[in-house]
Amino acid sequence: MPLVIPGITDNSADRTQEWTNKLVGKTVSDTSHSETDGSAKMFKKEIQTAPKSKLKSSVQRSLRQSLLTTFPLVHRYIDEILPKKGSLEAMKLPDRCTLYVLDGEPLFFQHDTATLLPHLRLVHRFPAAFPSIRIDRGAIRFVLSGATLMAPGLTSAGGRLPSGIITVRTEDGAGEGLDEEDRWTRELQKGEPVIVRAEGKTEACAVGFLVMGTKDVKDKGKGPVIEDAHYLGDGLWKLGTL
Repeated sequence: MPLVIPGITDNSADRTQEWTNKLVGKTVSDTSHSETDGSAKMFKKEIQTAPKSKLKSSVQRSLRQSLLTTFPLVHRYIDEILPKKGSLEAMKLPDRCTLYVLDGEPLFFQHDTATLLPHLRLVHRFPAAFPSIRIDRGAIRFVLSGATLMAPGLTSAGGRLPSGIITVRTEDGAGEGLDEEDRWTRELQKGEPVIVRAEGKTEACAVGFLVMGTKDVKDKGKGPVIEDAHYLGDGLWKLGTL
């Protein structure tokens, strides 16, 4: 099931809220999410649009290379994401964040000089290009409220963590990617960027940095996994096209 509700446009403020309300009305799974008590701060409030500035060609090349280094599988789609003749622009956001935009479409963002993170709209276009984990149904409403993602939402029957098994190595992805069970192959380390998918849904609902490696999540089964995520319906998402 997609996260997009038929009949509701991407620019509608009701799009995400209606879907969220529907989920909240469902029965929460048996997984204990009582540990989910933190709150993402980065984009929880609405964001006002700001003037955009065009980036020099040298800066665009640097960002392109950074994106490929961080996300090897993006190589397959890089000419669609960042056409060589495209004009990439930057928009300053609160808390020393920068949003990178191409032809009005948000692509990725960055806090100070930290690793680039893809905007969810980009993830929805190229879902297989980014490492991912999956939360169970019971964790969805917590993630969509900006709460810290805790381990129980990933270790339950509905959750899904990387298999840790790499059988085929590819030129661009070094063997990482989704396996036949739609599970990411390579174990992810603390500090790595990751996409959060949801049980029963086809589109990602959040993106952020791991504060615990996926192997440790399996071993410990508790504690925070992602904090300060960009999630569906937050201020960054509601900016829409620019």
